Amino acid sequence: MNIFDVHVHIFPDAIAERAVNAIGSFYEHFNMECDGRLETAIRAMDEAGITRCAAHSVATTAHQVDSINGFILDAWRRYPQRILPFAAMHPALPDPRATAEGVIAAGFRGVKLHPEIQGFDIDAPEVLDMLAPFEGRLPVLVHCGDYRMDNSSPTRLKRVLRTFPRLTLICAHLGGWQVWRQAARELPGENIWVDSSSALFALSPDEAARIMRSYGIDRVLYGTDFPMWHPVGELRRFDALPLTEDEREKVLWGNHLALFGDA
Repeated sequence: MNIFDVHVHIFPDAIAERAVNAIGSFYEHFNMECDGRLETAIRAMDEAGITRCAAHSVATTAHQVDSINGFILDAWRRYPQRILPFAAMHPALPDPRATAEGVIAAGFRGVKLHPEIQGFDIDAPEVLDMLAPFEGRLPVLVHCGDYRMDNSSPTRLKRVLRTFPRLTLICAHLGGWQVWRQAARELPGENIWVDSSSALFALSPDEAARIMRSYGIDRVLYGTDFPMWHPVGELRRFDALPLTEDEREKVLWGNHLALFGDA
C-alpha cells in the first residue's frame, strides 16, 4: 500500500542537531527519536515504506523564511517523487501577502505554521492578513493545541474558519496536541482536515480510531511528526488501530490524493 506522510520536519545538516534539541526542549525535554536531516528522513521513509511526504520547517522569526523556503525547495528538487514542499511563513514579514504570492508562484504545495513556537495567535489580525492569499489556493497545516497555552485553541481555529470559509486548514495532531478530547468535542463538523501525528503515542487504539471517525475518515491524513518519532514505530502504532481496510487506505493514501492530486 502506498503511504503519504503529511507531517515531516527537515533541517539543513548544519543546524539539524540544534533545531531538534530546541524542539525537544519546547516539549518539556521530549525525547526526539531522529536527527531531522533530509537524508535521515528519506532513509526512514524507505524503512517504513512511505511513498511520499510533505516536508516543512518552522520559521521562528521572519528573517528565517527565505532561507527555510530555499532549503525546502532544494529538497524537493533533489527528491521530486518523494517530497511535496510546504513553505514557512511568519506574520512579522515586511509584506506577508507578497511573500505568500511568491510561495504560490514558486510551486509550494502547502504552508506550515506553528503558532506556539512562532509566538502568535492563529486568529490575530496580522495572521489573518497573512492567511488571506492562501484561501482556495494552498492548504495550510497548523500545529493545533497545547495544554500550556491558547495560541491555536479550537475557539481560535473557528474564528479563522469563519473568516476564510474556503481555506483548506489541516489541523495537526488530531486537532489538538495533548487536548485531543477537547478538540474532538469542539471541531468535528467544521471544514477542516486533521492529521494523526503526535497523537497515537498517547491515545489507546480504540480512542484514536473514534476521534478520527468523529472528524470523518475522509478528512484524516497520516502523519509521523518526524523527527519526533521514527516512521517505523509510528506506522506500527497506526497498524494497531481498529480501522477497516478501506479506512486505512483512505488515511494512508487516498485522502492525500483528494487534497493534493497525484503529483
